[in-house]
Amino acid sequence: MKPYAQYKRFPRSRAGNVVYFSFLFLMGLFSMLPLVYCICTAFKPLDELLIFPPRFFVSRPTLANFTVLPTLLEKMRIPFSRYMFNSIFISIVSTFLNIFVSSMAAFTLSKSKLKFRNAFFWIVQFSLLYNATTLGVPQYLIFSKLGIIDTYWVYILPAIPSSMGAFLIKQYVDSGVPDTIMEAARIDGCSEFGIFFRIVVPLSKAGVATIGLFTALGIWNDFYLPMMLITKPNLYNLQYYLQIIFLNIEALSKNNILSASQADALKIPSETTRFAMCVLTMGPILFVYPFFQKYFVKGMVVGSVKG
Repeated sequence: MKPYAQYKRFPRSRAGNVVYFSFLFLMGLFSMLPLVYCICTAFKPLDELLIFPPRFFVSRPTLANFTVLPTLLEKMRIPFSRYMFNSIFISIVSTFLNIFVSSMAAFTLSKSKLKFRNAFFWIVQFSLLYNATTLGVPQYLIFSKLGIIDTYWVYILPAIPSSMGAFLIKQYVDSGVPDTIMEAARIDGCSEFGIFFRIVVPLSKAGVATIGLFTALGIWNDFYLPMMLITKPNLYNLQYYLQIIFLNIEALSKNNILSASQADALKIPSETTRFAMCVLTMGPILFVYPFFQKYFVKGMVVGSVKG
């Protein structure tokens, strides 16, 4: 086999680099258009939103869409902070448990001497073919038998097992955690839990951060579970609460969040106010993502390319 230095390399020309990176830059701008449009519309006055032909950017920015939100939210029987707390609490707890279980599963499937571990890993990969939405009916039946409907557990339990998390972190452990380091730790008397927490997790932090970001984003944006399994308004997460507002303000009255007189006095939020709400809900994710960006990119590259 020829050494690496003997292989002929074919670097791109300067013109090729210009075309390549220009294409990536344009695709990046195109993918940002929905986000930019949402932010621009959040600052538009209503008359500018309804103008024809429509304008992408805002010409007369206003904060009225944000200042009207306290007036809208103060009429609710259940404060807005309750829904925000639900989303933050559920996201933190579910993400932590998901990372812990996925990392331990990946460590077991990658480095342990467990019998039939390859068969178990094939089962994990096979489960990736199924969408979580298809489990709605079995989840409801199981949670109903367990008596945890209308509790935080209906948010947390489905997020703990993750086939994608175990799969991605396993790829990283396979290529990023040398067996020699683990053998040296065993010789020094380190237990398997010690190897996991002191060696595997620190060396796999890029993959762990990637799964953590995916999990937190999915849980933060989820409104399917509360729609199926939650009937108590004080247990709604922020996304489902906003979904109710977006669809019909009368739904708030039906769920006893608003009195009849308040529901009549309160109008359905305008389109610009809805975009303002979207910007506020995107805030935590936009704030957290830059801190995990380098781990996210590295984790995706290592997790998708072995060797």
